[in-house]
Amino acid sequence: MTVALTAENVTLTYPDGAGRLTALDRVNLHVTGGSVAAVTGSSGSGKSSLLAVVSTLTRPDSGRVLLETDSGTVDLTSLGRRAAATVRRSSVGIVFQQPNLLSALTAIEQLEVTARLGRRSRTPTPRRRETRSKAGELLDAVGLGDHRTKYPAQLSGGQRQRVNIARALMNDPALLVIDEPTSALDTERGAAVIDLILTVVRQRGAATLLVTHDRTHLHRMDAVYRMADGTLDRQSVPVA
Repeated sequence: MTVALTAENVTLTYPDGAGRLTALDRVNLHVTGGSVAAVTGSSGSGKSSLLAVVSTLTRPDSGRVLLETDSGTVDLTSLGRRAAATVRRSSVGIVFQQPNLLSALTAIEQLEVTARLGRRSRTPTPRRRETRSKAGELLDAVGLGDHRTKYPAQLSGGQRQRVNIARALMNDPALLVIDEPTSALDTERGAAVIDLILTVVRQRGAATLLVTHDRTHLHRMDAVYRMADGTLDRQSVPVA
């Protein structure tokens, strides 16, 4: 599968009194399928704005975000609200900093609901047995095969984050966007989550953008960018 994410001269501003505040200033980046690009930077540097634009939640003032797949290339910044929502459900996996799981659903049901919402048009509806089988395989992949019938309240913070990752992968997204996956975890659990992300991304071929304050794992990334005052600069990947 051919996948690539490219941002070209993306600029985003917000109202700020009588003027405008620049959140993103002519940002450029490129992430290929099966690789993870980390974005670091202090709070308020523009990282969250970048994730919002790339995941189609916010439209920039100018510039383009291109998502290339075997089906063609889509300019994510040109999509209307409805089209953007469709692409988000079918082709973009988002792992928020807080798992935000549905309290009334078990771990496996979280994934099954995502599959129903993300079904692409003109594709046959998969049988429930097939959907459940795929959801079970993903939970096995994230080490939660024995917890598939548990509710969020019965899972630890690290386990909920793993469900969150599995859920984001349920529709085989071309693009995976991950926000601070280790922020609420101790060192050991944080390392386990990074291991999981790197493994599943390389197995499944998604182009992945990961925002993190944690510099511990940067040496394991395929590319590292630093954001400051809305500008994005590529850095050398640190040596372990």
